[in-house]
Amino acid sequence: MQSNKSKAFNALAAIVSLALCLAAAESMIRIKNSSMANYDIEMWRYAKELKVRSADPALDFDHVRSKSAVLENVEIRLNQWGLRGAPVGTSLPGTRRILFLGGSITLGWGVPEGETVEARLESMFANSGTKVTVLNGGVGNYNAERYTSRFFNELRGLKPTDIVVHYFLRDAEALPPGNGNFLLRHSEVAVTLWIAYHRLFDAHGEQSIVDHYRAVYKQDAPGFLVMRQQLKRLADYAHANNIRLYLAMVPDVHNLIDYKLGFIHEIMRQIAMEDGYVFIDLLPALKGRPPEQLWAMPGDPHPNGLGHKLMAEAMFPVLARDNGATQETRDPR
Repeated sequence: MQSNKSKAFNALAAIVSLALCLAAAESMIRIKNSSMANYDIEMWRYAKELKVRSADPALDFDHVRSKSAVLENVEIRLNQWGLRGAPVGTSLPGTRRILFLGGSITLGWGVPEGETVEARLESMFANSGTKVTVLNGGVGNYNAERYTSRFFNELRGLKPTDIVVHYFLRDAEALPPGNGNFLLRHSEVAVTLWIAYHRLFDAHGEQSIVDHYRAVYKQDAPGFLVMRQQLKRLADYAHANNIRLYLAMVPDVHNLIDYKLGFIHEIMRQIAMEDGYVFIDLLPALKGRPPEQLWAMPGDPHPNGLGHKLMAEAMFPVLARDNGATQETRDPR
């Protein structure tokens, strides 16, 4: 029969062995992920390195200011406003300043800074002989509630002459608060196991995605109601302050050949018309292209540099119009 001393030693040995195994597993998976080719881990690193918890529950989290990180082998640098890009200078009277609001597509996840929609548009204006500043207010995992709240809380001081809501389908979803679990914040093994679990039990086919979005865009869905309220709030502010206002509708790039989510574009077109946004549907610019042409990398369904180029080319003629935004909506098709 084992003595209490022997039992304690065996328990301690088991704990030490388990800790060593976990440490070895953590080291191996970090070495494997050092290639920055794992989309989920890179998003996790983004949250660790460039985000901070916000005291505002409407935001949940925010960008760290004046910091940069290399993620998915692309540098993301944040300036003094928490925007992606170079420091924001003083706006000269009479000059145009376009602020983009949105999520990770707006941020340009996986896309070099100079190839993002915002950078391309600024270059297009410069090439046309017009000095225009285009600011990137995208934050990964933001929806309409979060990016409009961030504008009112933090970005009004930028005094934009134009606001582009770079709208994606998920922007009407109600997003839960971020996970405060210690292991998920610090362990790539824990994150990998968590992702594997959810992929196993939360798998959706294409038809399930369509059904999911039909539920999200029901007129009485909680996230839809908040989205609708926040876009109206932004519109009221823009009209009261003579800010030109646009809603650029970004399609889902999983299947652009047989696109099944066009009903959302029509819903958002109607909302834009009611609230006085100039509506720009970006689906025609991307439709018909296979995923491998537009994805940032395999497993990452964010538009790559080509996708951003096509979106910028579709938006530029509308943004460059002298009369700017009016109560009617327009479509570049």
